[in-house]
Amino acid sequence: MDIVNPQAQAYAEAYTSPEDELLQEVAQYTYSQHAHAHMLSGHLQGKFLEMVSCMAGPKRILEIGTFTGYSALCLAKGLQAGGQLHTIELREDDAARAKSYFDRSIFREQIILHTGHALDIVGGLNEEWDLVFIDADKENYLAYFDLVFPFVRQNGIIIADNVLFHGQVLENPVKGKSAKGIQAFNDAMLQRTGVEKLMLPLRDGLFVIRKLHE
Repeated sequence: MDIVNPQAQAYAEAYTSPEDELLQEVAQYTYSQHAHAHMLSGHLQGKFLEMVSCMAGPKRILEIGTFTGYSALCLAKGLQAGGQLHTIELREDDAARAKSYFDRSIFREQIILHTGHALDIVGGLNEEWDLVFIDADKENYLAYFDLVFPFVRQNGIIIADNVLFHGQVLENPVKGKSAKGIQAFNDAMLQRTGVEKLMLPLRDGLFVIRKLHE
């Protein structure tokens, strides 16, 4: 199910600042060579992530789910001088591909790539996060949120991807393990206090969450 009309998507992309050359290369490889190319953030969402990061001016960014590195390269553009982006990828082949792009970017000293399961890694990073992007296995979204939330600073931002999950959350009842995981996360955010929430029908749905207090 297309959440956004493809013609409207193309129109919006035409009026959006273009990708830089490295992002174009990442996108071209992923769309032409990767079996799960639909997981790429892409032009519009990537530019949205870049703009949020640039407005927030983060010192520390956490990304859960690197894939081929596109979204990390977008988010890194808002880092303060001396800032760092930690990104976690479970699949070794995707991590290696992403690292090859990071090593060629101007952020090669600022992007720190971890390979493994985020639930095993996040707690050991000992950082206070200004911006978090969750884009990994959907059944663990709520676990990821609960894990990182205590380490997000006041007014820090958490962005969760795929929260409309191809429209499957609109079904009644919601079916499939991933769609159920997303629905559980969305329901938990609806009831959550101490945060400000905005769900956007951008690409496959983005949840933008600002931490007000614990």
